[in-house]
Amino acid sequence: FLMSIPFVLAKEGSKLGQFWDLFKTSNAMKMNLIASGLWFYGYNELATMTLKKTGAVTQSVANTAKRVIVIVGVALVLGESLAPIKLLGCSLGIGGVLLYSIIDNFVK
Repeated sequence: FLMSIPFVLAKEGSKLGQFWDLFKTSNAMKMNLIASGLWFYGYNELATMTLKKTGAVTQSVANTAKRVIVIVGVALVLGESLAPIKLLGCSLGIGGVLLYSIIDNFVK
């Protein structure tokens, strides 16, 4: 994180004054920034608790499944069609999770 600060300042530093003015005047900006930070903190806490209860491989597989579910869910909610390449990617993700689950149950 600290290593990225110089790059952020070099790329976006000229807009820092605009951001600060907007932050001081907009309650929606403050609330969205706070909510975003809290959601990210909660996500990291949940990931840490999940990692303690399961293994790293299980969490990685679950994260892959989550991404596939989010892609398909958003496409359904927004009414977007899924291109063949997206369907192939989602199918590979779901198939991999299913295969892992079958093998994991077989090994136990």
